[in-house]
Amino acid sequence: MKLNVIDYFISLVKIDSESKNEKAVAEQLAKDLQELGAEIKFDNANEKTGGNVGNLYGYFPGNIDKTPILFCAHMDTVVPGIGVKPQIKEDRIVSDGTTVLGADDKSGIAEIICGINEILSEGKDHAPIEVLFTISEEIGLLGAKRLDYSMIKSKIGYALDSHAVGELTIGAPSQNNLKITIHGKKSHAGAAPEEGVNAIQIAAKAIAKMPMGRIDEETTCNIGIINGGNATNIVPDCVKIQGEARSHNPEKLQKVTDQMVAAINDTVKDFKLGDFKATADINVETEYHAFLLSEDDPVVKLSNAACQNIGITPKTNVGGGGSDVNIFNKNGLKMAICGSGMENVHTVDEFIKLDSLTTGTAWVKAIIEEYSK
Repeated sequence: MKLNVIDYFISLVKIDSESKNEKAVAEQLAKDLQELGAEIKFDNANEKTGGNVGNLYGYFPGNIDKTPILFCAHMDTVVPGIGVKPQIKEDRIVSDGTTVLGADDKSGIAEIICGINEILSEGKDHAPIEVLFTISEEIGLLGAKRLDYSMIKSKIGYALDSHAVGELTIGAPSQNNLKITIHGKKSHAGAAPEEGVNAIQIAAKAIAKMPMGRIDEETTCNIGIINGGNATNIVPDCVKIQGEARSHNPEKLQKVTDQMVAAINDTVKDFKLGDFKATADINVETEYHAFLLSEDDPVVKLSNAACQNIGITPKTNVGGGGSDVNIFNKNGLKMAICGSGMENVHTVDEFIKLDSLTTGTAWVKAIIEEYSK
């Protein structure tokens, strides 16, 4: 099978695959993996996520007696991702400016498949390889959360889902999501405002009491969505608020979450009108758990060696966002997030440089070669 990573990447981003609608690209990837000689299967994660296809798993047996190594990327893109029109401009690939490009994460997919293809085309001995292309990563890591981990035999691996090729994200925080509904009392704002309890006012005062932004080097929190009210002449009786707290430290995460909840409860209790008391429904859910690998971890050492073999400088960092890797590490896999070259992701200005795609492919190949020694 002849594959040029630039052409292959361009072909992938032309296939629509917004979250929950990854079936078309999944079917193409399944065909490509089979043509390369992989054993493939789909799970039924989509039955729990509401999507139109499950996670795609591929297995290359190899001829070296070792535990497999896993490569992962996600198939979904953010909105707007329908009708992507990729074009090469000078040293990079961009969209036409009306959609995202989809380098997040089809650059990772292309580099994984093309890197494996190079190993196979050269007839090199290699350890078994597992490939996992997940669904609905962009809307809550849903595919990774609902994956059947009993089918994964690897102990270590990499998710290609970040920026600079050769750079590993070896740690990421936990995240708590907060969904809050504040209940006030409706009344006519002109005729009888004194008979209402304004839920928007309650929300405003509560949010003003909350910690916000960067709390310290390990911890952040944010209120990102607020909805309420129906008309200017109605005292609003309901406001819905959504926010989050993140930290690499579980005690700090609990503390800032508790502070956000307390700000709501302490404010609500001050709003009464006769027998009426304002109330709040508060739901806190953990979105994902933190992970942290050491610089001496085999995943890091293996990448360092691969980088040196292809002449790039290895780097590590600890990130502030979550990914499928948070879920994988929670389920016993030692995995890091790796750069694939994507830039300006989640915007219509997204791009990837041509040499990033070729270097990313070389990195995947080098990882397999180094692991297979």
